[in-house]
Amino acid sequence: MDEYVAVSKIKLARIEKELSQAQLAEKAGVTRQTIGLIEAGKYNPTLNLCLEICKTLNKTLDELFWGD
Repeated sequence: MDEYVAVSKIKLARIEKELSQAQLAEKAGVTRQTIGLIEAGKYNPTLNLCLEICKTLNKTLDELFWGD
């Protein structure tokens, strides 16, 4: 899967939930900078972080990271 597509899905899901990068970061237990880097495709999150992001955004791994 194209990395840009996954990044776009994360950002769109965050915006749909009306969360700022800082709010998502706090809920996922990371810094705002980490969320920014993930959305920009400059940081490869751990599986645990992917799961926390999915849980916070009420999405599955397939929907945010591995889906078409």
